[in-house]
Amino acid sequence: MPAKVDGEKCTGCEACVESCPSEAIAMAADKAVVDADKCVDCGVCVDECPVEAISME
Repeated sequence: MPAKVDGEKCTGCEACVESCPSEAIAMAADKAVVDADKCVDCGVCVDECPVEAISME
């Protein structure tokens, strides 16, 4: 399953965007958005998010 972003927790720091090896995360309205078609389920973004706004469900 692709990563999911909790928009209420996301602070827009872009740590996940910079760390994503498949370039599956972009910013929209100052929040991270995951492109499910590009996400390879690696979990790197989960580890990089300083506010725990991303999960792998």
